[in-house]
Amino acid sequence: MSASLQSPRLQNSVAEKPAGDGAGILARAVALHLAGKREEALEQLQAAVSARQSSAEIHRAMGHIQFELGRFDAAAESYGALTRIKPQYAKGWFDLAVCMERAGDWDKAAEAFQTASTLDAANLDAHLGLAVCYLRLEDPKSALRGFERCLELSAGHEDALFGKAAALQSLGEYDQAVALYMKLLEQNPESDEPLSNLILIGISKRDYDMVREYSERMLELRPDSTVALEGLAAWACAAGDQALAAKFCTLLVSSVPSHFEGWFNLALAHQKAGRWQQAAESYEEALKVRPQSAEAFTNLGIAREQLGETAAARSAYERAAHADPASLAPVWNLALLLERGGQTDEAERWYRYVLEKSPKEDEARFRLGYIRLTRGDHRAAVEAFESCLKYRPQWPEAAANLALAYSGLGDRVRAEKLYEKVLEADPRSLDALRGLASLAIQSSDYDAALEYHVRLIDLGERSPEVLYNAGLMYEKSDQPEKAVRLYRDALALQPDMPEALLNLGRILESTGKTDEARSCWSKALEAEPALAQGYFGPAID
Repeated sequence: MSASLQSPRLQNSVAEKPAGDGAGILARAVALHLAGKREEALEQLQAAVSARQSSAEIHRAMGHIQFELGRFDAAAESYGALTRIKPQYAKGWFDLAVCMERAGDWDKAAEAFQTASTLDAANLDAHLGLAVCYLRLEDPKSALRGFERCLELSAGHEDALFGKAAALQSLGEYDQAVALYMKLLEQNPESDEPLSNLILIGISKRDYDMVREYSERMLELRPDSTVALEGLAAWACAAGDQALAAKFCTLLVSSVPSHFEGWFNLALAHQKAGRWQQAAESYEEALKVRPQSAEAFTNLGIAREQLGETAAARSAYERAAHADPASLAPVWNLALLLERGGQTDEAERWYRYVLEKSPKEDEARFRLGYIRLTRGDHRAAVEAFESCLKYRPQWPEAAANLALAYSGLGDRVRAEKLYEKVLEADPRSLDALRGLASLAIQSSDYDAALEYHVRLIDLGERSPEVLYNAGLMYEKSDQPEKAVRLYRDALALQPDMPEALLNLGRILESTGKTDEARSCWSKALEAEPALAQGYFGPAID
């Protein structure tokens, strides 16, 4: 919630009559206090305590002066001594609670307010203080009961109504909370605390019309309101207007340069709009405010990566991982960055780290298998992809890569079975068709290879390699016209493909088109000069 209730004030009460020598000390202390000499008055009272002439009244006077001087811990000690002397004195417990509250010790403050309200059930401020403590201790159910007790004692009490609304808000009872905040605004239209919380409720409910309405109303009252600017920025982001979101966030950080969320959301608005340099600069500003934000470091890494600043991106991801070892997002991004940069050994190390932290993170296992497959470590790739299928049995990409790894090990039978299983589940699987076509070529089963290549082409797979291979299969099955058409299709996509140029030239020469055939061979030699070796005879040692 954006605001808390006002803390109860210390209450004046009629002092008990002091006795003995302490009475004179107390009188001198009162006279000094009346003269504005609080330190001297406190010294008199402390001297009485040291001389064992203290009384409940002496401790209360000390607590009162210490409280005035802002020494809340010392005041709490004095009121604590008072309550030990007079354990049934409700006012002493109340004053002790107020001191503990000011010192930020909400647990002890709650205990003291509880005792004060038990001893004096009609003390509204004691019940109010206890309810506030429960809110601070994140116990909204107990807080709600406390505020309702206050309203029983004083119907319509403004602080109690606000507290009840805040407790309902914390419990997610937004409609009831909104009704109470609206009631408070009817009583006091310029009260900014209900407006602030209405904005926060709108954000929680993703009701951005509500967010906009109350944010604009708040800005009319408080032009520098951070919660209103945050609300308008959230509304603009939800509307997809990143320029407007950036505008409101810029106003926010201009007003409050140390506002982490303002800088972070400004960076996010730039990031979503593709303004990577501005995003990176804003994330840097956010990190000046909160240097250990793993999320800001992670997003900074993304921005630096988009700018092509690989080293800076890596540094940001590493710092994010250090700031929050439990977060896997920066580790993932770092591993992917390293893999894309060809640093596969380091990438593999980070993928293994992900698996150590989260053994069921199957995407990391897939990347490990892919890295091992691309470097020819087929046995390790088999292990990784089999683990992928253990966690996710219906994973066609993993099954296809496992088949490819088995193929690399020379285990054609297993590879073929895996590809067929993938194709059975998805007859349009390009990976499975490519794999089966490759296995058919390796085993010189050209009819099957041709069938798979034709199916690939029918599915829209018209890469130069597929078109060339289909042409080659047609040529081997003595269908030169179809072979020529497919070689030409392959060359339309890759004009310098030497294999297609050579084969096309050979068919053209056989049909009497010598000039065109020679043109194809010349282009093949330009693309791959090594083809000239052996043209005039056997290779020379």
